[in-house]
Amino acid sequence: MTISHAVVGDGPAVLLVHAGVADARMWARQVADLQQDHRVITVDLRGYGETPLEAGAKYSDAGDVLALLDELGVDSVQAVGASFGGYVVQQMASRAPERFSRLVLICAPTDNVEPTEDLRAVWAEENKLIEAADVDGATDLMVRSWIGPDADDDARELLRTMQKRAYELQLAAGDDVENEEYAVEPEKISAPVRLITGAHDFQFFANCATYLAERLPDVERIDLPWAGHLPTLERPDEALRLIL
Repeated sequence: MTISHAVVGDGPAVLLVHAGVADARMWARQVADLQQDHRVITVDLRGYGETPLEAGAKYSDAGDVLALLDELGVDSVQAVGASFGGYVVQQMASRAPERFSRLVLICAPTDNVEPTEDLRAVWAEENKLIEAADVDGATDLMVRSWIGPDADDDARELLRTMQKRAYELQLAAGDDVENEEYAVEPEKISAPVRLITGAHDFQFFANCATYLAERLPDVERIDLPWAGHLPTLERPDEALRLIL
């Protein structure tokens, strides 16, 4: 299966992988600028945006994106991943480090770091609402939890739209799906890595950045005092400079 994707512009390739509460639309402001001098690749992972998730599917998000790069003939790419998208990027760069010239990981989880209690509480509340078939309530919870104080109303509404679409696709597929996750091995990631965290985000993601910073061979860490979990939606222009 080829995941839904878009390619615009010309120049060095840049891959943008969305957060787990969003889809490719989260990058719209950055794509408009990046495409002036980059070949920009955006994707919708399975169960997000324009990519369906079939009941009983067995797949790998990282494998899907690596296969897409093969299909597009991209041998070397800069990859930017937000949240879960950053986790997917870590899997790919651990599996095929020679294909990545640079990584930007924005508020990304990683292996071997325990979730904090406040994050577990949000997940538990989300599960409770979904089990009660209150998708609107779950969506509202996600918007409150995952976007920082500097986001405007348009950004919040876009997040609500993207999250509702993800619920629609994923709930239709049911629980009988299997997403294979490749091992994250930071020591194998040879490309320079920029780690971005937000002061208004869950502490778990700062803990993940600390774990990665201690293990990645070539790493830079930036903590944004104004940011929540999705800085590219919260301050799009400022976040673009961080990506570049």
